[in-house]
Amino acid sequence: MATYDLIIRDADLIDGTGTPARRADLAVIGDRIAEIGRIAPSAAHRVIEATGLTLSPGFVDIHSHSDYHLLLQPTADSAVRQGVTLEIGGNCGYAAAPIWGPWLEERATIYCNLYGLDHDWRGVAEYFTRLEAAGISENFGLLIGHNTLRGSAMGGANRPPSEAELEAMIDAARQGMTEGALGVSTGLVYAPACFSTPEELEAIAAAVRECGGILTCHMRSEGDGLLEAIDEIIGVAEQANIPLQISHLKTSGERNWPKLHEAICRIEDAQARGVHISCDRYPYTASNTGLQAVLPDWALEGGQQERVERLRNPAARARMAQELTQHYPPDYWSRLMISEVTRQEHRRYEGLRVDGAATLAETGPVDFVLDLLLAERMQIDAIFFTMCDENLEAILAEPYTMIGSDSGCRSHEGPLSHGRPHPRTFGTFPRVLGHFVRETRLLDLPLAIRKMTWDPCRKLGLSDRGRLKPGCMADLVLFDPSTVSDRATYEAPIQYPVGIHHVFVNGVPVVEAGEHTGARPGRVVRGSGCGRY
Repeated sequence: MATYDLIIRDADLIDGTGTPARRADLAVIGDRIAEIGRIAPSAAHRVIEATGLTLSPGFVDIHSHSDYHLLLQPTADSAVRQGVTLEIGGNCGYAAAPIWGPWLEERATIYCNLYGLDHDWRGVAEYFTRLEAAGISENFGLLIGHNTLRGSAMGGANRPPSEAELEAMIDAARQGMTEGALGVSTGLVYAPACFSTPEELEAIAAAVRECGGILTCHMRSEGDGLLEAIDEIIGVAEQANIPLQISHLKTSGERNWPKLHEAICRIEDAQARGVHISCDRYPYTASNTGLQAVLPDWALEGGQQERVERLRNPAARARMAQELTQHYPPDYWSRLMISEVTRQEHRRYEGLRVDGAATLAETGPVDFVLDLLLAERMQIDAIFFTMCDENLEAILAEPYTMIGSDSGCRSHEGPLSHGRPHPRTFGTFPRVLGHFVRETRLLDLPLAIRKMTWDPCRKLGLSDRGRLKPGCMADLVLFDPSTVSDRATYEAPIQYPVGIHHVFVNGVPVVEAGEHTGARPGRVVRGSGCGRY
C-alpha cells in the first residue's frame, strides 16, 4: 500500500533558507510535506521524475493587488503559472476590507459598472468568506488598507480626522486583525492618505502592532522627496514599534537616481537602531499606477464624482494644466505609456506613450491627459519609465530586499484579459530566475529563492510556509533553471513564462507541464490576530 500521495524524485532541492541545493526526493501526504531524503518510488500513488529540475517552495508575492482580481479571475493564471502559490494583497493602502461608508459605496459602484461584481462584504471575515466561496487557485493573505480606512471613515477629506473618525479607523483595523489580516499598508502618495499626518498613521499602526501585524508603505515620495519620505515612514515605524516593509523601493526620475546610496544608508542606520525594516521590489525599471497620479494632491480631494467635477470646472482645470506644465518637462510625456482604459473608443491609445497618443488625438499632452481622465472618470492605468538598471540591481542585491510583483493576477482570457498590463503581471518571478540569476548572475539561485519564499513568510509570521521542510505546507514549484524565463514585454505583456513545469498549492497540482489544471485548492492565509504576541 502506498504511503505517500506524491513523490518528486531526484530533484535539486532549494529549501528557501538560502542554503545550497541538494539532490533528494520529496514526499507529500495530503497538503503537507511528509519526508525529504531518498524515498522508494513504490511508496507513492504518484511519482514525478525531476532529474535536472529544481524544486523549491512556492513563490510568495509579498506585494500584490489581487484583492478584487481573485473574485473576477479565481484561477489566478498569471500568478500560478509563474510559480506563485501565495499572494499578499491590500498593498499601497488599498484593500478590499474592511470597507464601509462612502468608500464602500464608491467601490461597489465602480466594480459593478465595470465587471458586474456584487460587493456584498464589509469586514475582513466577510471578504474571506466570499473569497473561499469563489474557490481560488492560490493562497491569499490580506493587509488592511490605511487609505481604505480613511476613505471609509471620512471620505476624501483633506483634513485631520476627528477623534471619532480616528477611533473608527483604529477599531476597524483591530477588528480586521482579529479576523485574520496580517498587518496594515498605506499609500502616502495617494489620496486620501496623502492628506494624513504621521501621527494618524502611528496611532493605527500601534493598534495593528498590538495584534502582531506589520506596516507596509508606498512612501509619500519615491523621487524628489525620497529621503524625506524614508525618514517619515521610519519615524512612524519607530514610534509605533512595528516591523516595516518599504514597498517597491525605487528612485524615480533621473535627477533622483544618485539618492539611492543615501536612501540605503538611512534604512541601514535604522536597522542598526533596532528597527525591523525590509523592502520589496519588482525586477523592472518602469512603474505602473493610475494616470491620475500625475495630478496635484488638491485635485484628488473628495470622492470620485468630486474629482471628476473638478476636471469639468474650467478654473480648476486651468489650474491643473498650469501646474502640470510647470512641474513636468515636455519630454516627461514620452516616458508615460497608456496601459489600460475602460471605454472602447479609447482602446486605440493603449500601448502608446502620452505624447504619441496626444498627437493621435490632435491635442497637446497636458490637455490630452486631462481630457482622458475626465472621459474615463479617472480610471486609467499608465506605465511610467522613470528608473535605471543600475539602481534596480543595487536594490535587488540588498539582503533585506524581497520580490513582489506590485500587480493583480490576470489571464489571457476573461474579464481581466484586456489592456496592456505591466509585464510584471506575467513575468516577475521567472524574470528574477532567468535574467538576474542565470544571465547577469546578480543573485545566486538559493539567495533568489530565499527572497521569494522564506523571507516574506518570516516577515509575515507564517512559519509553516516558504520552506521545504517536513510538516510545512506543500506549496511547491518545479522548474528548469536552464530555461526559466519571462516572455512578457511592455508591448505584448499577456504572455506566460517558460520553464515552470509544475506548481502545487496545498499539495494539489495547479500547473502541470506548464499548463493550468483548473484546480482551485487555494486557501485564505490568516494571521493569528490579536493573540499572536
